[in-house]
Amino acid sequence: MIYSQFSTAWAAYFAFWKLNVSFPASALSIEEIVVRWIHIVAGIIWMGFLAFFILAVAPALKSLDPAIRAKVFPELASRGLWWLRWSAVVAWLMGFRYFMILTKTDAVNAGLPHAWGGWMGIWFGCWLAAFAVEMVLIRAAGALGNKLVVGALVLFLMTATSWLVVSLLAQPGVSNRTLSISIGGGLGTILFFNVWGIAWRCQKRLIAWTRASTALGTPMPPEAVKLGQMATLTLQINFWLSFPMIFFMAASAHFPFLSGV
Repeated sequence: MIYSQFSTAWAAYFAFWKLNVSFPASALSIEEIVVRWIHIVAGIIWMGFLAFFILAVAPALKSLDPAIRAKVFPELASRGLWWLRWSAVVAWLMGFRYFMILTKTDAVNAGLPHAWGGWMGIWFGCWLAAFAVEMVLIRAAGALGNKLVVGALVLFLMTATSWLVVSLLAQPGVSNRTLSISIGGGLGTILFFNVWGIAWRCQKRLIAWTRASTALGTPMPPEAVKLGQMATLTLQINFWLSFPMIFFMAASAHFPFLSGV
């Protein structure tokens, strides 16, 4: 009732200005645009802070005197990472809800209205397994000796997982939107897990240790170097994975090249 009155009022407003506007009659359509809008806004904040840390903050901190860096790092990291990790939460939740809507629609179109739950389970399970393997690789970065080697292995892992997910979900009736977002949203899930499961867990300890070291004049714990390397490598991986992620998210609506068999 309220939505109908709202649509009528806006239609009258646009009619006054001689604009031809027709609002969707379905509440699901309204939910889709709201979810997508929130997802996009939160994603812009998330990716913006990620790029800011990689392209500006990290080089700037390296150029500072150690004493100044010890004062600047905790404040800058705690504030910036707050925005990064919570925008990641909002973006991921909204993206997950939108993906649910797409899979439900495709399942109905395929004549399998209850299959969407299994599709979602396959999708989430594959990307969760990929994150577990990635975490092992990041933890072993020191033993592997070169972060480029770790980066190449992570890239191969994400490519293989993307291929596996699409192969499993490419059922009759599954659209390009669902298949593209199964990759883009999967990479977004990896980025989300990386923020909360690795980067923030390392950084919050580094922030606390740096503040304590500055206040008390005590040395940093020996494991601080390894945690710093893990956090930096994780955010760098996120930065580079964000490019294919954005491509597949955009391809869902603007580059229809995937389809169910």
